[in-house]
Amino acid sequence: MSFNVRTEPGGHAFEVEDGENLLAAALHHGIGLPYGCRNGQCGTCAATLLEGEITYPGGAPGLLLGQSEDTCLTCQAVPQSDLLIEVHEVTTTAEVQVRTLPCRVVAKEQMNHDVVRLYLKLPDGQRLQFFAGQYLDFILADGRKRAFSIANAPHDDELVELHVRHVPGGEFTDYVFDSMKEKTIMRIQAPLGTFILREDSDRPMIFMGGGTGFAPIKGIIEHALHLGIERAMHLYWGVRARRDLYLPQLPEQWARDHKNLTYTPVLSEPDDDWAGRTGFVHEAVIADYPDISGFDVYMSGPPVMVDAGRQAFEARGLTMDHMFSDAFEYAADSNKKTGKAAT
Repeated sequence: MSFNVRTEPGGHAFEVEDGENLLAAALHHGIGLPYGCRNGQCGTCAATLLEGEITYPGGAPGLLLGQSEDTCLTCQAVPQSDLLIEVHEVTTTAEVQVRTLPCRVVAKEQMNHDVVRLYLKLPDGQRLQFFAGQYLDFILADGRKRAFSIANAPHDDELVELHVRHVPGGEFTDYVFDSMKEKTIMRIQAPLGTFILREDSDRPMIFMGGGTGFAPIKGIIEHALHLGIERAMHLYWGVRARRDLYLPQLPEQWARDHKNLTYTPVLSEPDDDWAGRTGFVHEAVIADYPDISGFDVYMSGPPVMVDAGRQAFEARGLTMDHMFSDAFEYAADSNKKTGKAAT
């Protein structure tokens, strides 16, 4: 048995499966209900029940004490009928609360010669609400910040995934590679940034990543696949050599599993036995799509790559309002801020 839920004033509707809570169902359908913990402890997800009946399988959360009888904690509430709820939906990055939180490094995985994957866990009872493609800042002891793109999608938010490239001479990335241990406690500020999927568009999409610029693109593509978006997607991943493709099997699997997704790796300094595409990644894009005017293009990676892509795509008919980018420096740490740091 399933039930239909309607929201006011957003006017959205979604289906909730038997035993599923309202928040999980809404996020599954791409509807941005607010939340902060997903376990009934913070109250961020509170909505007003206008019509219908709900139950709390684990018992009514203590936060409901002293609240109005029609207060509904969507992260715990399970419908017993069709519902109408009043709730402020999160539709833009400006509406997501930016939070400063401690986190624990629960896993550190060497991906290749110069990239590690970190998994961060927030304190018990906390979850990070974010849009796919956003980033976080590590806040260092002296107040400096280092920014890294979030590589997982919002529906998979138990941990926060980062891809960190080692920057020669970089104080922070030296620490990550040489000294950081699992169980290390860090402070973060998140979520940040506006490099997110434009879900209301009906245009085919091109994703162009350079190096660990793959990280936010990974999150966006996984989000799009989770939502069942059927628009054509073509991912180009530009690196120097084969060894720099630190997760090659993942986009290959996407392409096998989803007929609307194509994957093209591009090497600028190819191995002798490389039979695939070579050169600069933006040149591979325009070779395949000489008229790119009808696409949405997402670019993430070093500024030189993003700038070259922007100029080339604009020259071939793509307007700026259909180009979305996340440019960052692979720069050594210093006393000055470097903006979007290496991810």
